[in-house]
Amino acid sequence: MSVPASRTALAQNSQATSARGFLRIVRHGAGPAAVYVLTYHRLDRMGSPPKPVLADGAQPLLDLLDQMGVDFRSSRVRGALEDVLRLGSANIPDLWLSGQQIVEQGLIER
Repeated sequence: MSVPASRTALAQNSQATSARGFLRIVRHGAGPAAVYVLTYHRLDRMGSPPKPVLADGAQPLLDLLDQMGVDFRSSRVRGALEDVLRLGSANIPDLWLSGQQIVEQGLIER
């Protein structure tokens, strides 16, 4: 009978298969007509080049970030979203996504 893996071992294994990177968000336009372009940049520069994803408005942007698993409780994330609104662009650092998540979100060229 096999022994189940510990939770920390599973977490370490999932981190090993995930790509470390940052998400760049750029706002085009202002007000309710603003559109947002998201680009995930892998720090290891392995695989396909990044593919921009378009969010047509603030709510679709938040929905897309939520689907990616971005933690809105993090002060870094909240600060980046404030920068997008004030300055027009920002980076969300230290975002770990698996290869499958990157493909599912359409963040790389195929």
